[in-house]
Order: sequence, then structure tokens, then C-alpha cells
Amino acid sequence: MNFQQLRCVREAVRRGFNLTEVAHALHTSQPGVSRQVRELEDELGVLIFVRAGKRLTGLTPPGAALLPYVERLLQEADNIRRASDELQGREDGRLSVAATHSQARYVLPPVVKEFRQRYPRVSLHLHQGSPKQIAEMLLSGEADIGVATEALASYDLLATLPCYRWTHNLVVLPGHPLLGLTEPVSLHELVKYPLITYEFGYTGRAHIDDAFVAAGLQCDVVMTAMDADVIKTYVELEMGVGIVASMASDPERDSHLRMLDARHLFGVNVTRLGLRKKQWLPKYAYGFIEMFVPTLTDEVIRQALQE
Repeated sequence: MNFQQLRCVREAVRRGFNLTEVAHALHTSQPGVSRQVRELEDELGVLIFVRAGKRLTGLTPPGAALLPYVERLLQEADNIRRASDELQGREDGRLSVAATHSQARYVLPPVVKEFRQRYPRVSLHLHQGSPKQIAEMLLSGEADIGVATEALASYDLLATLPCYRWTHNLVVLPGHPLLGLTEPVSLHELVKYPLITYEFGYTGRAHIDDAFVAAGLQCDVVMTAMDADVIKTYVELEMGVGIVASMASDPERDSHLRMLDARHLFGVNVTRLGLRKKQWLPKYAYGFIEMFVPTLTDEVIRQALQE
């Protein structure tokens, strides 16, 4: 058994069992990947993958049972490498951050800019996805740091830390009737209009739904999207009232739209930072986190990783 064999298994799962993509990711040939997998299966005495001819189509039950051990071994090997680099005083390397669109578009840009200035020799990779996808990237080792609102705290193998609290805004066009109200917008008033907001599982959507249910109201969500920019686009087309994260307001780019504070309508959301427990984070990763949330010091992070 060797690490290259284990990497072939991990990448096959990550790449949807496409051996061409696996070979490209590992800088080898497709026959080489197939050989490594077969040799590992022969040594272990079990089939790891389901096959259709020469193609891999999925994991067998033994393969699914072995995958967490493969991930753990490769993670520990990466921990050793990173620890060795830090002990040698190296400040180059790679940092992978996974975030939802709202975080990547509206919150992280100044952090990324400062990080690049402070650690110019570190290659920074920014991935976007749903909270569930972000959790999966963290668990697989594809991402070192995750930033999302929902779902991260429900994974036992992840350490999650609160970053900041935020609410929602309503988005309308100039002249919309909601702008003429003398009192703050109520749910009973809002429910009169078609709504455009986030897909389930994204950016505080659960709090939006819960508010209408608690009030005994049936809202008309005519369209959902994964990010605020798409929601705003369809508000511009007069399809309805948008509900977006308060952080997703850009006064310059949104000058043709009007924002109404909806903090009194929907529950407060908490953005969380996710990390794989027991992982070794390089010094520059701690730096990135503290730039993002100054209260998350090295000591706080190390304690969370060991719990």
C-alpha cells in the first residue's frame, strides 16, 4: 500500500469516477491510475469500486467503508508535510477556502486582498458552493477553510466557530408601493407581493420560511436563486420583491434599486467558519482567519480543532 494508491481512490471519488480527470489531477496516465487501484484492491482483497466494463461507476460497500480511512491517512500525511514546512520557516504553500456566493462576493474580497499582500508566496484558491458542498469539501480535504451560514454546525467532524451576525433586506424598484408605507413593512403587507429569494439551504432561507409559517401566512415565492446578484436581476425585471442578505448590498452597483431593512421580519443569521477537526493548519491559514474575524485568535482556533 502506498500514498499514490490512496490518492487515486480519493480523487476517483472527488472526480465522479472519471479516470481521465483523476489522471490529470495526479499528473499521471489513465492506465497508471487503473493499475494503482487494481494493485490496492488485490492487496486488500476487496473490490473498492463498482465497474461497468473498464469504467468506474461508484463505490462498493467495502469501498465506502474504507474511504474515511483513506481520507484520514492522506490528511495526516498532509499535516506532517505542512508541519515540516512551518518548522523550516517556509511561508509559501497553498490555501483553499470554500464559501457561499454571498460570502465570496461581498465579504471576503478585502480579506483576500490583505492576505495576498501579507503572504504573496501563498497560492490562494477560492471555491464556491452550497453550505452542504462546502462541508463536503472540508471533510474531503479539498478545502482548508469553509465559510457559510447554514449546515456546517451539523457535521461532527467539523469544528465550527461563529463569525458575525446579519439580517435580510428587501429589494424593490423605485416607486414600489412598499416604499410609501408610513410604518415598517409587515409580513402581512409583504405577502401581497410575489417574492424572489434564495434556494432552500442558502443564506438564511430557513429563517425566511419560518417567519411566514409562524405568522400563519402563505407566501408566493415565484423564483429562487443561489446568489443575491441573480435575485436582484429578476427584481429589475419586475418579477417580484427580492429578499437578500443585508451584506449583499452595494450602494454603487445597486443605485437603481431600493433596499428596505427586514431585520424585524426574519430571524438573525450567523455566519460560521468551518475547519476539519485534528487538521494541521499552516501559519498563514491562521493569518487568513484572523484577518476575517479578529476575535478568532490562534489559541481559539487550536482549541476548537482539538475538541
